[in-house]
This record gives sequence, C-alpha cells and structure tokens, in this order.
Amino acid sequence: MKERNSNSYLRSAELAHLCGLSTDTLRHYERLGLLTAGRSANGYREYPPQSPDRIRLVQNALSVGFTLEELARILKIRERGGAPCTEVRALAAAKLKDLEEQLCGLSVLRSELRTMLGQWDLRLAATRKGDPAYLLDMLQSLPSPLEGTRRTLLRARRGNSAKRTTANRGSQ
Repeated sequence: MKERNSNSYLRSAELAHLCGLSTDTLRHYERLGLLTAGRSANGYREYPPQSPDRIRLVQNALSVGFTLEELARILKIRERGGAPCTEVRALAAAKLKDLEEQLCGLSVLRSELRTMLGQWDLRLAATRKGDPAYLLDMLQSLPSPLEGTRRTLLRARRGNSAKRTTANRGSQ
C-alpha cells in the first residue's frame, strides 16, 4: 500500500489507487460495513483519512483466513463499544483447527497419490511400448479411500461451521 501524508478525505479513485484496489471493491467493503464514506456536495464518495489503515486491516484479516462477513461482524461489535477480542481469538482458533484438518486430509491424499503413481510406474514398466497400460482402468478399479477421506473432511468442516454458527448466534 502506498503512503499518504494528508489528513484530507479521499475520493474513491484516489483511495482505490492508493491501496491497489478497484472502486468496485471499495463499494463492496462499504456495503458490508467495512468502510464508511460520506458524500461531497456533488455526490462523490469521500472516505476518511484513516481508510487506508482500515483497508490494511481488511487485507490482513483476509490473508489469515477471516471472511469479510466475519470481519464486518467483529468491527460492528467494536464500533458499538464492545471488545470482540474473545470472538476474534475463537474464530482464529477455529480457522487453525480447520486448517490442521485440511492439512491432515492433504497428507493422506498425497500418500495415496504416491502409492497410485508407484503402481502406475510398475504397470508402465511392464507394458510393451505402444500398448495401452490401462492406467485409467486401474484408477477406476481402485477401492475408494479418497472418497472416504473427502467425506471425513467435509463432515468435519460442516460440523465446525455449525458449531461456529451456533456460537455466533449465542454471542449476539
């Protein structure tokens, strides 16, 4: 993000250029309550001088896995005088747990792909040049451990989402 040394309000194009975003993105952030903008006498959006800092917060939150909706909810709590620190930490902890589950699933998938590639290499080595090795047939005939892995990951994600949704409703 480029530096700016002015305390004046920023128009959409100026803020977008300064932060490397599109004006559509700024309007989207505004609709979600992540940014606020006033209007000039001629109807142009005018963003407060601290808007680049708010955009940096949004970008950093997105980069660690928060959604725009989660961030909007958290900022709304803060703007109403609340201290959303516990909720922010709980969301981050849930994201870490989800990430660890995904990494575990990816590790299993990597192992299964390595095994499959090893089997295919053996089949290719045993197949005469020009003859089909029927690798896709081998893939089709394999038992479906990948499906079980995917199902487990999906169930875990759904369960965590449901827990967070329930917890979020209770905290509001």
